[in-house]
Amino acid sequence: MLYIPLSLYIHIPWCIKKCPYCDFNSHALNATLPEQEYLNALIADLQQDLALVQNRTIVSIFIGGGTPSLISPKGIEWLLQKIASLVVLAPDIEITLEVNPGTIEHHNLEDFYNAGINRISLGVQSFDDTKLKTLGRIHQSKDTIRVIEQLHKIKFNSFNLDLMHGLPNQTVAEGVLDLETALSFSPPHLSWYQLTLEPNTVFYKFPPNIPTDDVTWEIQQQGEQILQANGFDHYEVSAFAQEKHTCKHNINYWSFGDYLGIGAGAHGKITDLATHTIQRSWKNRSPKDYLNPELQFLAGSRTIPRNEIASEFMLNRLRLFSAFDMRDYTAQTGLPISDIAEILVAAQKQELLQITDNRVMVTKLGKRFLNNIMEMFLTEEVTNA
Repeated sequence: MLYIPLSLYIHIPWCIKKCPYCDFNSHALNATLPEQEYLNALIADLQQDLALVQNRTIVSIFIGGGTPSLISPKGIEWLLQKIASLVVLAPDIEITLEVNPGTIEHHNLEDFYNAGINRISLGVQSFDDTKLKTLGRIHQSKDTIRVIEQLHKIKFNSFNLDLMHGLPNQTVAEGVLDLETALSFSPPHLSWYQLTLEPNTVFYKFPPNIPTDDVTWEIQQQGEQILQANGFDHYEVSAFAQEKHTCKHNINYWSFGDYLGIGAGAHGKITDLATHTIQRSWKNRSPKDYLNPELQFLAGSRTIPRNEIASEFMLNRLRLFSAFDMRDYTAQTGLPISDIAEILVAAQKQELLQITDNRVMVTKLGKRFLNNIMEMFLTEEVTNA
């Protein structure tokens, strides 16, 4: 029987305020948080999805947002206990909670640990208070430091610091200093990525003065050298980890694994293990609609056509910088490697990919021009395979 790992994503759609750069499905909380009502809806949503996964084991849970740390530890504990009563959880399951440093003062991190959370992803963004204000964050660097100190005292399996560079008016020295400050707190995992101006955001409509491409490239180059010197493996486009601290949940995403998505606007991808049929689904985006008992949780779904599967696999898998076996491609998709062989060879000739003993991996040059590689898999040869 084909084995594809299965994860569970849980979306909490509320924040204290909406950040001007954020294009995620998040909504400013203008009233009392309907905590138990929403938790009840999440469980009902999961129950409706159970038929899709046929008692498969969940290897990771990621509670994202929004600001999931607005939910009380007791609420998180109730939610995880209900989930455990409905699905099979792996003995070594990774359960991540996204935390905003500006909200954690209302709850104790140890209470989240006791509720069943074993990994924290902390939304740092920057250690520069001026930059944090420009980004619309509700916390200051002192709040972040206080939370990191707590994380080191509590026995979480791991934690992540989420840090951005290329911030408004940021110099190379400031970008590097932000990274070095983060590393001074010995995080086992770091998400480090460039600020981008996404459509439907305040920053897109009213663009701030962001650094030039040359400045952001220099920050990235210096930063990657510093991270490597500090023992971090650059295992995914924007993810760096110390040994044994890679994020299981994100690796499953980019390995073209399966995942259920519950909560307002959550997306899912499920493979029928017998037929290789892949279905994507998405839930009602508006919290109001999601909580409306007269509406369905499911907003829509579609089966991925055969002629799109190859490009979908590669657009995900190439974000991971470890090699993959061509046989894994066939096993997961049910498609012959011949569908994309010409493109793989073309990318190899351009020194963007390295192919050795049927194993494919992105080269150092390919990392820099990853978008170019991905575009190659969106050509007519793939879409008409």
